[in-house]
Amino acid sequence: MFSALGSALHRRRIAVLLLSLLVTALATVYGGTVSEKLSNGLSDYDDPGGSNVAAREIIAKATGSDPQQGHVLLVRTDEPVRAGTTPPEAVTAARELLRSRPEVVRVVDYTSPEGGAALISRDGRSTVVVGAVGSLTDQQSVRAVEELQKAVEDDPALRGHTWLGGATPGHVQVAEVSDEDLTQAELLAMPVILLVLFLVFRGLVAALIPLLGGIVSLLLTMAGLRVATEFMNVSAGAMSLAFALGLGLSIDFGLLIVSRYREELVERGPGAEAVLRTVTTAGRTVLFSALTVAAALAALAAFPQPYLRSMGLAGVITVASAALFALLGLPPLLALLGRRINSLAPRRWQRTAGVARATEGRWYRMAQSVMRRPAVFALLATTVLLVIASPLLGVRFTGVDATLLPQETSAGRVAAVLDKEYDARATSPLQIVLENDGSPDMSRLTDYTERISAVPGVESVGTPFELDGRHWEVDVVLTDNPLDEAAKDAVDAVQNLDAPYAALYTGRTADFLAQRQSIAESVPVAGGILVVVTLLLLFAFSGSVVLPLKALVMNLLSTSAAFGFLVWVFQDGNLGFAAQPGLEVTTPVLVFALAFGLSTDYNVFLLSRIKEARSQGLDNREAVAQGLSRTGGIVTSAAVLFCIPVGALAMSRLVLIQELGLGAAFAVLIDATVVRAFLVPSLMALLGTANWWAPSPLRALHRALRLDRMEHDSAPAPVPDKVSAPVG
Repeated sequence: MFSALGSALHRRRIAVLLLSLLVTALATVYGGTVSEKLSNGLSDYDDPGGSNVAAREIIAKATGSDPQQGHVLLVRTDEPVRAGTTPPEAVTAARELLRSRPEVVRVVDYTSPEGGAALISRDGRSTVVVGAVGSLTDQQSVRAVEELQKAVEDDPALRGHTWLGGATPGHVQVAEVSDEDLTQAELLAMPVILLVLFLVFRGLVAALIPLLGGIVSLLLTMAGLRVATEFMNVSAGAMSLAFALGLGLSIDFGLLIVSRYREELVERGPGAEAVLRTVTTAGRTVLFSALTVAAALAALAAFPQPYLRSMGLAGVITVASAALFALLGLPPLLALLGRRINSLAPRRWQRTAGVARATEGRWYRMAQSVMRRPAVFALLATTVLLVIASPLLGVRFTGVDATLLPQETSAGRVAAVLDKEYDARATSPLQIVLENDGSPDMSRLTDYTERISAVPGVESVGTPFELDGRHWEVDVVLTDNPLDEAAKDAVDAVQNLDAPYAALYTGRTADFLAQRQSIAESVPVAGGILVVVTLLLLFAFSGSVVLPLKALVMNLLSTSAAFGFLVWVFQDGNLGFAAQPGLEVTTPVLVFALAFGLSTDYNVFLLSRIKEARSQGLDNREAVAQGLSRTGGIVTSAAVLFCIPVGALAMSRLVLIQELGLGAAFAVLIDATVVRAFLVPSLMALLGTANWWAPSPLRALHRALRLDRMEHDSAPAPVPDKVSAPVG
């Protein structure tokens, strides 16, 4: 299979490169409009089939307002504002501005019956005017926010002491901040990546190839996401993942294939044989590596939330794009370059770059040292990982709202002021929808509202009002911020009360609790998919059932360490990051999928060389030592290079993106160091030949499917005394 592919790519290299160029150009044109089609609302984090979504739909149908949309104008006044007094000019102007907006269906201020003192700050120097908004598309939201901001700046009564916030501006500004931060991350990461690539590859031409692959894979991913927007909602967060993952995987795959091609150049010289051998060895490894990463990310499809599904889809498309370039675009490019792959490098580097014996170097010596005392090193590495993971025992979770925004944004400033200067949270109440076919018993409703009022954490309960002929609504104002633990406890207690009629709950707190429950219920299914597919792929690659099971255990250790690190950094407030109420609830899911896939990816890199060494007749320990010697530098370099674009996301001003970037980067680093350097060789030594065990029926199946022949059509040639390997 791979031999035929390698021969065909070498023979048709010019045609393949021209076709690749054409496909990339078409993808650039088509995918360039993808950002306009991406969604960025709180509904992206909801289970579409959840009861909270049903409650919102009932409210929206009855009132014309979308509970997840809304404008808030925060007005600073020159004189104190008190309930029952005539509103100042600025408040009147803010009220009239919102009333003039076509998307606003209702305006509430402190003079309104449903408003009152809750909409005035403690010191009386500011007040908020709230505009309930109907359903808007993302494009309509962007236009509405732009027009409102311009109107505020153009009105002398509002300019300078009125700020726009609320759910709708918050959605829009989250997308703006995310796009700005992603652009900044790209600008900062690119020169650093190029410098490190130059040092790792010891040549400018070789260094530019993985960077080219990253650009091509990103363009292909954008085109793929653009196609997906025709059939489903794709969250804007998918682009952040596509940038980091596409560049990182292209570097990983490019490093593996270019390094192997350089080895073949040393042994065989330029020509068809070098390309064929590169594709049949490194190409097979890239294929299985890509499949394992894609499988991990595809497991996100088990979650009903559009945000998680979008991230999974973006991940699968990105992995496929990076693998396509590595398997179909890179070999003909290497065939065309030949020895010029080593061009534009210092002469000393051209003479000595990557020349090393298989039984020399620090990775070989380290592996031998570890395997002399395997039990000690296995226990030590496991202990280190468990200690790093220990903060996970105190993990808490939170959701996404405007408080995530930096205060230089208007919505972020409004959210911060509401948090610090307002006693009640009347702008984001718990909304209870009661269903009753006939006229409700008002005494039962009164008793219900009184029991709600007695719940700790409830500030006030509004009078029940009719939505339509079948539904009534009760609004509950909480004492604490919607995503504080006290507010969650209060809403949970309200939901546990016996309601007089069938009840549905929505509002920011209820929506978060529903989201958390939905994710928790989906975890076993997603985990089962991930485990089964990973076991099957690693069995197909190795022919062993022990190695896949061991990989699962090591992956769980490294991902747990990454989670513990995230809790220590963000929840506990270390390394210069402000302490957060908890981790954003989708972050652990995404980090686990990414870290699990990439850990398996690096495991495949190492196993491919160990398996190759064993096929040449080496015993288990020598095969492990030589495998680590061959791949130690590659994995370390790949990990460092992957962490640059992913870690750049940690400089975002949005905490959820910081958590994703730092968590994935740390997981990759811990896997490439503690796991690959100490845990893998120690466990391989402890298990010995049992590493490669499989029941006879499975061995027969492996042979029958010719999985043992995918790499070579014949026995591999002996390893030469000197081969090229990457620096590290």
